[in-house]
This record gives sequence, C-alpha cells and structure tokens, in this order.
Amino acid sequence: MPQIKAINHVAVVVDDMEKSLAFWRDALGIELHELRDVPAEKSQVAFLPLAGAEVELVMPTTDDSGIAKYLAKRGPGMHHLCLEVDDIETMLGRLRAKNIRLINEEPRATSDGKKYAFIHPESTGGVLVELYQV
Repeated sequence: MPQIKAINHVAVVVDDMEKSLAFWRDALGIELHELRDVPAEKSQVAFLPLAGAEVELVMPTTDDSGIAKYLAKRGPGMHHLCLEVDDIETMLGRLRAKNIRLINEEPRATSDGKKYAFIHPESTGGVLVELYQV
C-alpha cells in the first residue's frame, strides 16, 4: 500500500519575487537555497528549505501560464500543499478507485526525474494537493 512520507513543501504564489524574498528570506531569516526558472511551468521558483520541508515561492514568468491565471483570479497566497509519497503510480490508482478527482491522471516528471501529480481541490476540501515522489 502506498504511503505518505512527509510534507515536502508548501507553495505560495507571488507577484513580486524580490518583495516576497524580503519577507521570507530577509525578515524571517529562512535561507534561500535556489532561485530557478521552470520553463515547463512558465514560472520562477524560490526554494527555501525549513526543517525537512520547503517553502516554495512561485511567480509566473508569462501572462498565459496556469500560475498567472491563478494569480489573476485569486491573488497572491498559498497555492498548494505537497505530500511526498513512496509510490505515486499506486497512490494515483488508489485515489482513482475512491473516485477522487485528479488533475493529472498520470504522473509528470521534473527535469531531474522526480514524479508529481496534482489532486483537484474539489476532492480535498478546497486545497490543491500535489503528490511528489523523490
């Protein structure tokens, strides 16, 4: 049976990366590990590790990305909660069997080979949930 291992990260949508880093990095003192452009998602992501998880600041780099549309509709704020799983394919099958609405029926892969998929907020009580297999 697939297992949830940990909270991997909490993603926050931002409209101004430098202003957001002024709070998360400079005011709170959370070290910025990496600032990365993610062309596949049309976004820039700041990775701020914290006690076994991360805060990820996500800013759209185009006006037509999913993140840009989210930002235009809902404004800056929490975007999703990411749960690390040990077997994403089996977990997705389990969720399908329980009629959980998935955004990604099959996992997608990051540039470094990690697998991820999103669960629709309609099935989670309003929270966008990402599953992530390292």
